[in-house]
Amino acid sequence: MEQNITPNTIALQVDNGNIPYLEEAAKWAKFLAILGFIFCALIIIVAVFAGPLISTAFSQLESEASGIGAMSGTVIIIYYALIALLYFFPCLYLFNFASKMQAAIRNNDQIYLNTSLKNLKSFFKFWGILTVIFLCIAVIGIIFAVVGLSFLHH
Repeated sequence: MEQNITPNTIALQVDNGNIPYLEEAAKWAKFLAILGFIFCALIIIVAVFAGPLISTAFSQLESEASGIGAMSGTVIIIYYALIALLYFFPCLYLFNFASKMQAAIRNNDQIYLNTSLKNLKSFFKFWGILTVIFLCIAVIGIIFAVVGLSFLHH
């Protein structure tokens, strides 16, 4: 008699031949995540110093541009802070993947392995959605550029 196997009853296992690959992947993931955290901190530092510098540069102009300086400095701080925040989350997912994978291998723990792979999925899902958003923005930008150029030539 045949048994119907549903996706909930399939049990995959990680055999000993794949553990070194997972260990190495976790080490590289942790390295990249830590570099990503450092990069986020550098972005924040640049934001904190670049904003006031731009505000000061514009405020020294004795024209209508001096009012723009304070606003542009704030906009730059917000812009860089958003970039750092946007880059922080995939680094966090990658770090969690690496940490949980190392703990899963060290302790032979299936729950850590599952959590690790969940974080890896979240990492790729985040970057995938972000890539689609940026591609859409690029396509819209190209359309606007083509339309704008066509109006210039008429």
